[in-house]
Amino acid sequence: MILDYDALKALAAILNTGSFAGAARQLGLTQPAITQRIKQLEDRVGTILIRRGRPCTATEAGARLLRHAEEVGLLEKTLVQDLAGFGPDPDRPLRIAVNADSLATWALPALAAAKGFLFDITVDDQDHSADLIRAGEVTGAITSHGRAISGCDMHPLGALDYAVTCTPSFAAQWFADGVTAKALSDAPCLTFNRKDRLQRDWADDVAGTRLAVPTHYLPTTHGITEAIRLGLGWGANPVALFQPFLDSGDLVELIPGRRFSTPLFWQVSRQATPALRDLTRALKQHAATLLISAQS
Repeated sequence: MILDYDALKALAAILNTGSFAGAARQLGLTQPAITQRIKQLEDRVGTILIRRGRPCTATEAGARLLRHAEEVGLLEKTLVQDLAGFGPDPDRPLRIAVNADSLATWALPALAAAKGFLFDITVDDQDHSADLIRAGEVTGAITSHGRAISGCDMHPLGALDYAVTCTPSFAAQWFADGVTAKALSDAPCLTFNRKDRLQRDWADDVAGTRLAVPTHYLPTTHGITEAIRLGLGWGANPVALFQPFLDSGDLVELIPGRRFSTPLFWQVSRQATPALRDLTRALKQHAATLLISAQS
């Protein structure tokens, strides 16, 4: 099948701006022209590519074509760099998935160091971000999935170290008799979202059985840090964020020394690997400054 790359640009612009009107402004075309390009592309592939709404979103087929368009753009960028030394195309944001704890600790400096990209970042749990690259929704992902995904290159980054903490007053209120199964079943914890199993898995491991743990859901790493400091609950967060509060005595470890780590990997589409070489290098370099047992 031969695809119309002007139509692919229209598809990408709609999904990046959220509307046909936004795509028309971005590409300098009329809205009817954008509509016509999408209609022809949908007729060509034989399926709906965009869910019309506010904002417009991609169907499964649309997401796959968007990834294809982005990878073509990256390949074009590499060719242009090889031939003339020009920079990346600023009209094609790079869609990647990054877990929130990496964003809060080490990943943003890495993204800043990889010059010339616009990023469209999807925040997802490290145990689930691999699904996004499998589905074609992103070109690269930081994930805990330690085996190369089909069609991807995998780069070990190291492991993010976690401590389970709360305030001294919270510990006195809820864990006066120790960190028991009953106490863990009663004391509220802080969790990023329903995909996040860090707290539940830690509690189950400590108790030696499956528990129903009362949970506050708060989808921000820094917000969870502040909520734990305010005594809203206990939780696991990166040691890099919590160590100053542990040093000051504002927080204590629920079980001193009982920490754990989560291995992280950068999985990137093999087609896009040459164009993302600088980004991959920056991620590995900055991961090595914070993650434990980082591999090169």
